[in-house]
Amino acid sequence: MNIHEYQGKAVLKQFGAPVPRGFPAFTPAEAADAAAKLGGSLWVVKSQIHAGGRGKGVFKEADAGEKGGVRLARSADEVKTFAQQMLGHTLVTKQTGPHGRVVKRLYIEEGADIAKELYLSALVDRESGRVAFVASEAGGMNIEEVAHDTPEKITTVAIDPSTGPSRADAEKVARALGLSGALVDQCADLLTRLYTAFVKSDMSLLEINPLIVTKQDKLVCLDAKVSFDSNAAFRHPEWAEMRDLGEEDEREIEASKYDLSYIALDGEIGCMVNGAGLAMATMDIIKLFGAEPANFLDVGGGASKEKVTAAFKIITADPKVKGILINIFGGIMRCDVIAEGVVAAVKEVGLAVPLVVRLEGTNVEQGKAIIRNSGLNVIPADDLEDAARKIVKAVKG
Repeated sequence: MNIHEYQGKAVLKQFGAPVPRGFPAFTPAEAADAAAKLGGSLWVVKSQIHAGGRGKGVFKEADAGEKGGVRLARSADEVKTFAQQMLGHTLVTKQTGPHGRVVKRLYIEEGADIAKELYLSALVDRESGRVAFVASEAGGMNIEEVAHDTPEKITTVAIDPSTGPSRADAEKVARALGLSGALVDQCADLLTRLYTAFVKSDMSLLEINPLIVTKQDKLVCLDAKVSFDSNAAFRHPEWAEMRDLGEEDEREIEASKYDLSYIALDGEIGCMVNGAGLAMATMDIIKLFGAEPANFLDVGGGASKEKVTAAFKIITADPKVKGILINIFGGIMRCDVIAEGVVAAVKEVGLAVPLVVRLEGTNVEQGKAIIRNSGLNVIPADDLEDAARKIVKAVKG
């Protein structure tokens, strides 16, 4: 679950991390009021969308101004003007894709005296099985490009969960950030606060880009990208208020109601699979035979007829889908349950595109019989390769 920058900073502030003062704004008038409350002579007007690269983004509309989604304002009138130009307009960044995202909220933040921009993030490191900090002096830049072009500029420090960040950990991170003197002590304190926030808040990602050193030699989190582990939602009822459904795909929202793992993609072949690994393999083989998957959809190991029906409806609701591949290997999942769900869904919503079904495992013969006797125009497949070839051929004509 992703949240907005201003929400992420509010979480960090609860744990004592240094963040600039700021206020969210949903109208130009609220933006001007926020600038007045902050005082000073320099403000930052930030578009709030669930995507990075906002500063270098471009608005589609001509009346949105020539600057990106993050702008410096030197008067209250300029804050209001920028707010008028951003709100209700579509911001396109490298992470939004060409369709962009409509800006519906802003964050008005006090200006900062920046001496140096750094990069710091925390994530779950699968290799070590620990939370790790990733640090680089190349802050304010696309970290993927830094990792590709100059990987030596990135340092990863895994944290021992029994102790939390140690002094040695802090010194490694400080060296990676090019910090010395009193800033090393600030770095040690910051790591402890960020680690505590990460663990206590059940984050899956915390990215601060940039972490800045001010001209007063203070470390400040100038940005905050936070993702929560949705598996921990039962522990955090407060997340409900932070969730912005307007930033999520409608099909992904619907899938979450049925506990389905669904991610919309840009291809033309809809996929329904049980198991994340099998789903990835299914998408790979579709690409191998010259087509693109329209989604990742894992119905899970113990899906019911109702979940399968819901999954099928979600796939067919995507106008880009020109064909559907159902690939089920029944272990805990029974093939007859899958078949009953498919038949029920097709009878309810209809079938306007080719459908290939590959079933294997528990109750496979019963499942095949249900499909065969349904009277539906379904293309059976013997194995995954056969299924992929048939659906790609059906879609490509």
